[in-house]
Amino acid sequence: MGFDDWVSVSAEKIRKKGLEGFYDVAYDLYTGLWWLAWPIPRGTNIYEREWDVLVVLDACRVDLLRSVADEYDFLGEIARVESVGSMSKEWMAKTFTDEHADEVADTAYVTSNVFSERMLDADRFGSLEEVWRDGWDEAADTVLPRTMTDRAIRTAREDDPDRLIVHYVQPHHPFVGLEAGFDADPFGPALSDTVVDALRKGKIDRETFWEAYRDNLRLALDDVELLLSNVDADRVAITADHGDALGEWGIYDHPVGCLHPAVRTVPWATTTATDHGTYEPEIDRETDDSDVEDRLQALGYVG
Repeated sequence: MGFDDWVSVSAEKIRKKGLEGFYDVAYDLYTGLWWLAWPIPRGTNIYEREWDVLVVLDACRVDLLRSVADEYDFLGEIARVESVGSMSKEWMAKTFTDEHADEVADTAYVTSNVFSERMLDADRFGSLEEVWRDGWDEAADTVLPRTMTDRAIRTAREDDPDRLIVHYVQPHHPFVGLEAGFDADPFGPALSDTVVDALRKGKIDRETFWEAYRDNLRLALDDVELLLSNVDADRVAITADHGDALGEWGIYDHPVGCLHPAVRTVPWATTTATDHGTYEPEIDRETDDSDVEDRLQALGYVG
């Protein structure tokens, strides 16, 4: 799109949507400038820290993980580190870089994050397993933690990679079992509406959102506990690709280029893992990868 076209589209947005359209245009301009500033380094790359297995909890805030730490023995001290990105595709682009090509080549990356389709080259990794392609749960509209844990255990046992990254969707929305806490369809007809949109629009309060967010985290951590007793690793780190803004500075979700600490600061906890052989993974491939856009929309991304 040329500059004249962008001006025309932006003017139409403002005409149709008023103040909301103006905010959309301002954000479009901001993100455009952010991509121009892409080479400016921020945050700590995961390959600059020590780990053999890295558990990534998508969109997990530091305070969220700390709020459940006393429920899980493997969660000790939870430090704060700055991520290299404020959303998953930015994190991927700035993590798996040419500078760390040798480390990436030794990494088995098991991921439920759909942005891998757009951002990653499988040939650069020791192995890349995109679980969202054939492990998507249609009822939950996401990849469930047990599916991820099964794939990760199998990869660890069969491939014995030097480094293993296990990237869970949770606690990122959609919140599994949402209907148990909310009206089953509280967000209106728009495909882009999510539980975060509901919070922003005042359809649910922050306390209700927080409890569902925390329950979604517990769902993942219960499986992380299973993972840690069925893989071998001297150094396991538990972190996130980015956090989530819940109204701070008027920001919601985790837009690209966001510098707010709620989004850019992520947890870092360390533990160990021992394969006691107490669990045998079940690998069930029933879905296909034909609905990439639908799956991105389920996570709140449009286009």
